[in-house]
Amino acid sequence: MTLLVEKYGGTSVGDVARINAVADKVAKSRADGNDMVVVVSAMSGETNRLSELAAEVNPLAPAREIDVLLSTGEQVTIALLSMALHRRGVEARSYTGSQVHIRTDSVHGRARILDIDDARVRADIADGRVVVVAGFQGVDHEQNITTLGRGGSDITAVAMAAAMGADECRIYTDVEGVYTADPRIVPEARRLDRITVEEMLELASLGAKVLQTRSVEFAGKYRIPLRVLSAFEDGPGTLITYEELPMEQPLISGIAYNKDEAKLTIRGIPDEPGIAYRIVGPISDAHVNVDMIVQNVGADGTTDLTFTVHRNDYKKSLQILTETAKKLKARDVGSDDNIAKLSVVGVGMRSHAGIATTMFHALANEGINIQMISTSEIKISVVVEDKYLELGVRTLHKAFGLENATVKP
Repeated sequence: MTLLVEKYGGTSVGDVARINAVADKVAKSRADGNDMVVVVSAMSGETNRLSELAAEVNPLAPAREIDVLLSTGEQVTIALLSMALHRRGVEARSYTGSQVHIRTDSVHGRARILDIDDARVRADIADGRVVVVAGFQGVDHEQNITTLGRGGSDITAVAMAAAMGADECRIYTDVEGVYTADPRIVPEARRLDRITVEEMLELASLGAKVLQTRSVEFAGKYRIPLRVLSAFEDGPGTLITYEELPMEQPLISGIAYNKDEAKLTIRGIPDEPGIAYRIVGPISDAHVNVDMIVQNVGADGTTDLTFTVHRNDYKKSLQILTETAKKLKARDVGSDDNIAKLSVVGVGMRSHAGIATTMFHALANEGINIQMISTSEIKISVVVEDKYLELGVRTLHKAFGLENATVKP
C-alpha cells in the first residue's frame, strides 16, 4: 500500500466545516487504499490568539511556558479531526508531538528535530488506523514541550515522511501550488507543475510563503517527493523533486520577495583578520540570522560592513551592533528598516549567461536603485527600497517572460 503523509495548515482546518472537508478528503484517500499519516496545524488564528493571551498575562513570560501554551492549539485540531474521521467510519488515533516522541533540542520557540520514534505510528497503521499528528511541536530530552517556530507543521510533516519512508508528502494549503510569483502582485503568474528542491529551497528562504525552508531541507536530504496542493480546489499542485528537470526547463523558475528585511551598517572599523566575526558573532549569539553581507574597504585603511536581518530582529540587532561599535571605536552605525529583497531563482542560471544583466537592466528602466547584491549558483538577490517592492516583482516577472515561455537574456 502507498504510504502518504498529508499536512493541513491553519486555514485548511479553520473551522468545523473545513475540518469536516479535510475528513472527507482523508476518508476518500483511505478508501482508495492508502495508508495515511495526517499532520495538522492549529485552527487559523489560534496561535496568534494564544500568543496575545500570553503577552497580556506576562509580556516577559518564560519561553518554556509559551511553548506549553502554544502547543494546545494543535491538540484541539487533532482531536476534532479524529472525531470527524470516526464519524465517517474511519479508524483514527490522534497524537501530540510528545506522544509520537518527536525529539528536539531545547531551543524553545525555534526547536530543531533530532529524531522520531515512529513505533506507535507504525503499529497503528498496521492495524488499519489513520494517524493524526499535531504539527509544530516536539519534546526535548527532559520531556519539556517545544515548538518548532512558524511553519513548524510543514517540518513535522516532512520529518514524519522521512522517518517512515513515505511514498509522498503532501502539503495542503490555501494556494494551488508554487507559482512563478505571488499572484496577488502578478495576476499573470503561473502555477509550476514541477520545481527542483534546490529552487524551492531558494524560493522559500527568499520569502516565498508556500513552504517553510527547513521542511524543504528535510525533503532534499531524505529524498522525499513533496507536493504542494490546494485544500479547497482539486488539482495536481506542484511536485518538488530532487530529480533533474527536462532540458527545456525555463531559465528562471520564479520571482521571490521578502519585505520583512532591515539593513544595518557599521562604518570605519579596522581592516584586519577576524573583524567580520567580531561584528556578526554577537548578532548570531543572540539567535539572529544574518542574511546578506557586503564589506567595503576604504582608502583610509578602514572598512565598512553592511548586513541584513529579519525586521523582527531589527531593534535587537541594532542595539547589539551599537555596543560592538563602541568596543571597536567605529566611526558610526547606520540602519534602515524600509527595505525589501527581490530575487530571481532558476537552475537555468548554471548554463546561461546574462541573467544578472537582464535583471539589472529591467530594474534600472523603472528607476529602481539597487542597494545590495547577493548571488548563488541558481539565484540573484537585490535589496531595494520597500516602496518599489511590487513594481520590482512585476518588472522582473515580465522581463524574464514568466507569464509565457522564458525570454533568453
